[in-house]
Amino acid sequence: MTRGGPCLPARYIFTFLASASLAIIYGLKVNLSVAIVVMVNSTALNEMALTHDSYNNDTHLNESSNSEFACPANTDTNQTDSSQDGPFPWPEPIQGLILGAYFWGYIVTQIPGGRMAEMFSAKWVVWASVFVNVLFTLLTPVAANISYIAVLVVRFIEGLGAGVSMPALQVLLSKWAPPNERNKISSLVYAGMSLGTVIALPFSGILAEKIGWESVFYVQGGLGSIWCILWILLVFDSPKDHPRIHPAERDLFEKCMENGGAKRPNLPVPWKAIATSVPFWALLVAHMCNNFGWYMLLVELPTYMKHILRFNIGKNSLLSAVPYLCLWVFSIIWSNLMDYSKNKRWINTTTVRKLSTGVASLLPALCFIGVSLAGCDRITAVVLMSLGTMFMAAMYCGILANPTDLASNYAGTLLALTNTAATVPGFIVPVFVGALTHGNQTVNSWQIVFFTTAAILLVELIVFTLFSSAEEQPWNQAYTTGAGAKGRPRPAETKQLNKRTNV
Repeated sequence: MTRGGPCLPARYIFTFLASASLAIIYGLKVNLSVAIVVMVNSTALNEMALTHDSYNNDTHLNESSNSEFACPANTDTNQTDSSQDGPFPWPEPIQGLILGAYFWGYIVTQIPGGRMAEMFSAKWVVWASVFVNVLFTLLTPVAANISYIAVLVVRFIEGLGAGVSMPALQVLLSKWAPPNERNKISSLVYAGMSLGTVIALPFSGILAEKIGWESVFYVQGGLGSIWCILWILLVFDSPKDHPRIHPAERDLFEKCMENGGAKRPNLPVPWKAIATSVPFWALLVAHMCNNFGWYMLLVELPTYMKHILRFNIGKNSLLSAVPYLCLWVFSIIWSNLMDYSKNKRWINTTTVRKLSTGVASLLPALCFIGVSLAGCDRITAVVLMSLGTMFMAAMYCGILANPTDLASNYAGTLLALTNTAATVPGFIVPVFVGALTHGNQTVNSWQIVFFTTAAILLVELIVFTLFSSAEEQPWNQAYTTGAGAKGRPRPAETKQLNKRTNV
């Protein structure tokens, strides 16, 4: 930092709060995956299943009630005990609907959120996203005591709010991340997704076990409200809009970013060119396949660890957080390795994207296969699930970085489009798992789940390797940002990507 520079640059404050926004949103997303384990009355459901079995003279469930039903019970404190039963007799299909309702809302607002952030204020779009999630998290216990349908509505609205977050943050990153720090700042912001999961899973488990399931929503919602205040006071749409930014930092943005990072005039979106772009479709398919594996780990991991590996809720949530801690650490290591290799000119940007996506697809697929073969070997299963989740971190340098490569002027719109498609697995996964495991929580049924997920991840690897690109697409420069010059070729953007600063 040069003499007279800021003690804490505004862009670093933005990075911290932007990362925290994703941490809050993802934390409030996954907390129900933990809480629902103790909200549901498993004893009542088992009695209902046995009654149904007796009535229909079906021997299948009787056979499944032996050691095949789940792994043999531990004699230590890892075993789930009946005292953790909750008040709600929601069977697996209803649980799947509740967990999937979030994604029905999430898929709706991706594209509108991206366009609102580009046309109006990305700062306020992100704030509204977090505020909606905080408010309706606080309302979840009330909704649960009314009806599971009320919980569906609450989770749907949370999804509506969360859907605008990533496209809006992409817009803010285009203004607050200087070219020579873009990879670092972007990685730190997106790492908030895994960091929020790391914190929320064990925290939710501890709250549910020690205080009660209602505290999961009241405590975490209350803490999230603090962020809403800090974001309003400390974050602005661009360096140009920041009234307290240090002159030295403002000068940095003036020198290395077009128009000092100020908001650009709105550009018409080349929808036809995007729709006919092969690299864009490769990105979209890869993003969908990757998210199938991601949501399988994110949403269904606590359920698998309870019903098959038979850990109690406290141990379950702690172990569920381990993979995401590995992911957070690996994301930092991998992004630095890719930057170093690229700066040394050992590999180009396209190779970085394909290699990263390969790591985020092939290695998790192998881990899913390993878990299915491990059966009741708890240590091996937990290690493989941790590794599989950890390798997913490479997606930050792969599919999540690719929209900016293809068209930096429309990166928010491209991310909204691919993330909309990639949300489809978010509500397919819970329903898919619920249908396979309803009254059939067996090792064999979960093997089908894991082999299917591995196959989908291999599709991601093949499609992205064959058809993706990190080259700028011609339609990115189709329009100028100059007033009154719509339709003329856009001048090349500022090339000062390697300018260094000590601010």
